[in-house]
Amino acid sequence: MRDRILKKGLNEFLKYTSLNILGMLGLSCYILADTFFVSKGLGTDGLTALNLAIPIYSFIHGSGLMIGMGAGTKYSILKSQEHHLEANKTFTHALFLAGCFAVLFVLIGIFFSGFIISLFIEQGYVFDMSKTYLQVVLLFAPAFLLNNVLLCFVRNDRAPQLSMAAMIGGSLSNIILDYIFIFPCQMGIFGAVFATGLAPIISMMILSPHFIRKKNQFHIQKCYLQFKRIIGILSSGVPSLVTEVSSGVVMIVFNTIILGLTGNVGVAAYGVIANLSLVVIAIYTGIAQGIQPLMSRYYGLNQMKSIHQILKYALVMMFVISVLIYGLVFFQATSITQVFNSENNQALRIIASQGLKLYFLACPFAGFNIIISMYFTSVEHPLPAHMISLLRGFFVMIPTAFLLSWIGAMTGVWCAFPITEFMVSIIGVIFYLKLRRKKKTV
Repeated sequence: MRDRILKKGLNEFLKYTSLNILGMLGLSCYILADTFFVSKGLGTDGLTALNLAIPIYSFIHGSGLMIGMGAGTKYSILKSQEHHLEANKTFTHALFLAGCFAVLFVLIGIFFSGFIISLFIEQGYVFDMSKTYLQVVLLFAPAFLLNNVLLCFVRNDRAPQLSMAAMIGGSLSNIILDYIFIFPCQMGIFGAVFATGLAPIISMMILSPHFIRKKNQFHIQKCYLQFKRIIGILSSGVPSLVTEVSSGVVMIVFNTIILGLTGNVGVAAYGVIANLSLVVIAIYTGIAQGIQPLMSRYYGLNQMKSIHQILKYALVMMFVISVLIYGLVFFQATSITQVFNSENNQALRIIASQGLKLYFLACPFAGFNIIISMYFTSVEHPLPAHMISLLRGFFVMIPTAFLLSWIGAMTGVWCAFPITEFMVSIIGVIFYLKLRRKKKTV
């Protein structure tokens, strides 16, 4: 009997995580495709402009995940406990929050795009490209936000295959449109960002049969807005936001430091590393998002042994993937760099190759921190997840980056990320052990 339960749990784990990893890899291709085609079509200046604007995309994407993952976790727990009306109210509140954030981002796009870019670079060709990319991304924020919310709810509605298909379909369309708009249509940086903005719309079109055929078990429910419910959604989703936003914050901090150390070439080199890092983080996020519906369901049913078994599977998968990723990066650093080095810039090749080997030492520690944060969120203990996310995204990362860059210049910059993730992972282990002891004494 126990073996049968374990086998079922493993099968569900593999189904959900593999589909979400594929989906998140597809989603991360938004920016990676932009990086590749911009580097080919617009060179180092285009790559620099892209890298200066990308952090804002992380804020938009992270906000959508905060609402979607936070509400999706609550929805899954309520559904497992047969509280269907309350589950639908949670979905309604999620749509309201997405609408509020969408209005905010659109207003920023209309009135403050130039100001934001001016904080990092002076007026000129690169400034104009960065402003264009940033403004269009912000104007497409409603699509990004709604897509993330619907993806999370469809996944928690026991349709992970459809969620994956939508993520991959949107991303493939982005890659195809990137090529068409940048090269045959000669639309430059606007073409790259326009393709990115259309991707979530195409993703939602792929999700639409779930609603047209009335397979969805979540619906808009007429209800009063409840401040407590809004806080609960945001609280559960904050780790997902910080995980995404931390990528943007790290990029902003590193861009500022690197501009002072090596100029635009260094920023372009970091653009290669940062965008590859987004793909790697997407894999770990895929594992974390895959285990969330299972953990939330088991938590609602009070099956704690099943939760810890799922966590064990996730950590083993993460470690194996981390070893494979670092092996590829270490032995193929130069080849990876050259893919994005259309001008065959020697300085960019040297800086990026060295950076890849040091920066990606963070892989297993970053993966652990993302997964353990999702564990805490899924079992309604968001405070440790908040602490881990804030430490790795802000309170440890930023001072470490400035300190190590002062001590070791570019080598210090590259080492800041793995050292931060390592220190935070130790804290994550302590939080986990404390919670396990607390559960055993209750």
